Amino acid sequence: AAMAAGVLWRRAGLARAGRALSGQEATALRAEQLAERLRAERDAERRAEPFNLHQWHFLSSQIPKDPARKRVWELAMLSKRLQQVHPNVLAKMLKQGTVYQNEEIVVINKPYGLPVHGGPGIKNCITDVLPILAKMLENMKAEPLHLCHRLDKETTGVMVLARSKEVADKIRLLFKTRQVEKIYWAISVGDPDPAEGIVEIPIVEKEVQSHQPHYKMTLAPNYRVSAEDGKVVKIRKNRNAESAVTRYRLLARSSACSLLELQPITGVKHQIRVHLAYGLGCPILGDHKYSHWSKLAPQKLPEITLKRLKLEQSKARHLPLHLHARRLSLPLGQQIDLVCKPPLFFQKTMEKLELDIDKD
Repeated sequence: AAMAAGVLWRRAGLARAGRALSGQEATALRAEQLAERLRAERDAERRAEPFNLHQWHFLSSQIPKDPARKRVWELAMLSKRLQQVHPNVLAKMLKQGTVYQNEEIVVINKPYGLPVHGGPGIKNCITDVLPILAKMLENMKAEPLHLCHRLDKETTGVMVLARSKEVADKIRLLFKTRQVEKIYWAISVGDPDPAEGIVEIPIVEKEVQSHQPHYKMTLAPNYRVSAEDGKVVKIRKNRNAESAVTRYRLLARSSACSLLELQPITGVKHQIRVHLAYGLGCPILGDHKYSHWSKLAPQKLPEITLKRLKLEQSKARHLPLHLHARRLSLPLGQQIDLVCKPPLFFQKTMEKLELDIDKD
């Protein structure tokens, strides 16, 4: 009712403005100028309304009618919309996604497409809204929250924030000394062989020399197969490489894809993505960066996968990264187990691909 009253008030204001014009002023203000002013009013109304990630009604004229294309469109718009909302709205959304809190920590379910840190072209990030979120949680009397670790922009799930710098330092040390158990879920293209194991291959960042030069993390193995006799030989260690260890386990497989449970023992940048793509040959669904080495191109998907997703290969570039921080076990005095369900798009992909844990 209040919103409707506001719209009526603004329209009445426009009407009064129109009546107040006379003579040369009325001639100068053409009809298109009035129309432009009305459009600006409507745009302002839309920007003022809280943005709900689960509602896209105000964009209905742009949404494709086909269900599969509609879903891809929604996912493609997600990051863009998160960058357009007001920081207060973003903080409120994070508050609604809070899964646990006590006197030391606040745990949120990080949404897809939201960067942790700022940078060029980034208006909204988690770091910038932490002071607002703290006040919302503590009724305007709290100190700003502190980051304890980070997740990639496209990764969803459990994220721990500390209520003080001392607690943040303590939790960062737990991560550094590998006392925090982290469990991820990922949907991969292809099956790992064997179905369960440990990938222990160092990782290094390298520049890819192609028509579009760029940097990627890649494997820096300590061993190679000799071309002369086929024997495994040790090679000189890359001094820039970081040790990286990832445990993995197959939970379900269907439609040329797999649902994997992953436990990164170390915390190297893009570790899970690199170990799956280059170590096991099973890139994460929607990981367009690590599905190829020598080029930046959309992920190529098997026909059965495209069919189940009701997706054309030309639209595969819009598929989001299917990597979710599902569980985190934190030893803070007592063991705190924190669990987040995968986001809706992840669950829908599991359904479409028939990745059923109970049946596999």
